[in-house]
Amino acid sequence: MLSRRSFLAAPVLAAQQRRPNIVFVLVDDLRFDELGCTGHPFARTPNADMLGREGAIFRNAFAATPLCSPSRASFLTGLYPRANGIVDNTDRSAASHRLITWPRLLRESGYETAFIGKWHMGNDDSPRPGFDHWISFPGQGESIDPLLNENGKTARVRGYVTDILSSRASDIIARPRSKPLCLYLAHKAIHPNIQQAADGSINSFGKADEFIVADRHKQLYAGMTPPRRGNYKRPPVDKPALLQSIPGVAPLSAETATDDATILNRARMTKAIDEGLGSMVDALRRNGEFDNTMFVFTSDHGYFYGEHCLNAERRLAYEETIRIPLVIRYPKLIRAGLRPEAMALSIDIAPTALELAGVAPPRKLHGRSLSPVLAGKAEPWRDSCLIEYHSDTVFPRIRRMGYSAVRTERWKYIQYRELSGAEELYDLRSDPFELRNLASRGGAQLDKMRALLESNVRAAGA
Repeated sequence: MLSRRSFLAAPVLAAQQRRPNIVFVLVDDLRFDELGCTGHPFARTPNADMLGREGAIFRNAFAATPLCSPSRASFLTGLYPRANGIVDNTDRSAASHRLITWPRLLRESGYETAFIGKWHMGNDDSPRPGFDHWISFPGQGESIDPLLNENGKTARVRGYVTDILSSRASDIIARPRSKPLCLYLAHKAIHPNIQQAADGSINSFGKADEFIVADRHKQLYAGMTPPRRGNYKRPPVDKPALLQSIPGVAPLSAETATDDATILNRARMTKAIDEGLGSMVDALRRNGEFDNTMFVFTSDHGYFYGEHCLNAERRLAYEETIRIPLVIRYPKLIRAGLRPEAMALSIDIAPTALELAGVAPPRKLHGRSLSPVLAGKAEPWRDSCLIEYHSDTVFPRIRRMGYSAVRTERWKYIQYRELSGAEELYDLRSDPFELRNLASRGGAQLDKMRALLESNVRAAGA
């Protein structure tokens, strides 16, 4: 068994080189297309847009697992859930205390570190190893007047949770320090305000009034119609996994799709997040650290807005839920306006942060440092990526739908582990909305994708 000392990271940069601050902002459930800078027609997100304008916006960024807890663990460790142990949303508090995270490694190499917000790997809100400052809450948290654990002391704080978390982050940024700063802010928003039972089940989910909006934004976007994708309210006809007959669960239809009121409330919640970004940027500008900071803005996974008639079942491997926004600004490395086409994964953040901080990871990571992509170098890059989902207890429709999927620039193949005859194969070039499952036709392309999936799974450590 490895000792704790064997996990200590070693700086690999010259001692005199100034290491960057790293500010990482993770949103809950934000889709890839919900920001102005990623193509939304009316979203008012000027601060995220500024980060993208002055930095990089990845066109092909994906969550390794489109489920909250596993995705968060992958961001923090650079490992797939099968390796880091956080495979679902059940209470894995003890395991999450043992994670070797990149902020923990940065702290051991001389960084000041802070975690603020939604940990959500178990319901335990106590401080995790590796953070000088800890501000969190139990489980999903509360949107209004949340109970916060601040460095081991619990108290109720009055206000709107998004504003409170952003304010705490800005306050920490503004403090004088002699060390570089690593700040990890994980918002509760844009997740609904719900109560989750001990077994992980949820009785209600996806209704408009569960998405709590700040009073100042309640009329924002009033009367507007959200944009639609080509698979909006198109019930599946050739997806055996989604066509299962499940007692007590209505078949997918226009009635099961996300309604406009919900979508607009989520956009209003995103506005508060963007305002918080502005306050953090202002704090960095005031202390002269903005250009010496790698600022990352992303999401744990996406969400369905009626595509395939789906709503909150965002664990599936379709584009709307596996694709995430990924915006990175760091002018010492990234030229303004960079728009990488390279496939980026949530597991790439850990090796990227460690490399820029000059810290060697204690073990081989599944992710790859994005530094060459961010520097605009024409180097070989991955031509496929693995997406996995293991289990969860929330939605009856997908309780037995664990899968492994592989995606290339053109093709996507999904293999369900617990269902026979339910493979899916899509030609994303001719069918970007995944309306025609080609798996039943068999053929060389299906065989090729099966083999590619197997090789990706082996690389992730079966």
